[in-house]
Amino acid sequence: MRNKIPCSAERLGLLDPQMIQAVSEASAFQIAQQYLTENRVRIAEADDAQITSAVIGNAGLYEQTIRLKDGHLLSKCSCTLSEEPMCRHCIGVLLEYHRWSQPKPNADAPQESPPPNQAAHFVNRKTAGNTSSIAEVKLSDVVKFMEWLPSATTAIQAQGQLPDPPQCDSPEVSAWTHAICHLAEGRRTSDQAATRLRAEMRDRETHVRRVTQELQASMDEVKAAQMTAEELRLKIATYEDRLTKVAKLATEMVTCEAQLQLAASDLLQQDSQFEKIAGSIKEIAQTLIATAKPMLKDSE
Repeated sequence: MRNKIPCSAERLGLLDPQMIQAVSEASAFQIAQQYLTENRVRIAEADDAQITSAVIGNAGLYEQTIRLKDGHLLSKCSCTLSEEPMCRHCIGVLLEYHRWSQPKPNADAPQESPPPNQAAHFVNRKTAGNTSSIAEVKLSDVVKFMEWLPSATTAIQAQGQLPDPPQCDSPEVSAWTHAICHLAEGRRTSDQAATRLRAEMRDRETHVRRVTQELQASMDEVKAAQMTAEELRLKIATYEDRLTKVAKLATEMVTCEAQLQLAASDLLQQDSQFEKIAGSIKEIAQTLIATAKPMLKDSE
């Protein structure tokens, strides 16, 4: 990735950690400090205007070029991160360069006289950086490391066991292998945690499916109960209608019964009168018969 930001500093050494942090993303600056603490930053060449470096990142080795040009800070890194205005690797390089560029008293190095000013110190930094790198790193150790790195990268990508790191006399190369082993261990721990989380997620998904099925069954039961309740409501409405009709019919029957009783009472009264008339007629008939018998005897 490439970035370009305005910068008023005349020398890269004037960019202190506070200034770098002020323009960086918080997470990127924190990771860059971690790179610095774990000794993953390697400055190959450096002066007041340009730094060439490499950083052992979480997924491989990345190369950087940082320059001051025409009032701008130009940074280039082989990573593909989208952090602005600089990636974590370039931030780590600037932090390492600031630490590296600070004057250090060293009585055992008479070949380097104390610089008269800060500018002279940065001008001589390129030569000093090359001398320091040659003194600390052996070519044979670098060859061993480069031969070991592809197999280690393959093992990390395949989540397998890292091959045994090479035995190196150079502390710098040993630090590289240690950092990669540390990263592999961290990734293995992260993979184990991810596996555990995936198992927990599967268990929770199973639980959610079971609860969903139970909820669906409950909803089906509720729907069935609602349908049954609706059927009962319709039946109750039908029965209520029938009961209303029965009550009306009963009222009519009571009315008819009262009318029948009244009619029967009238008939009984009329029957009593008929009986009286019949009795009177019977008496008259008996009287006539009694009167007629002597007359019949006399006529004989």
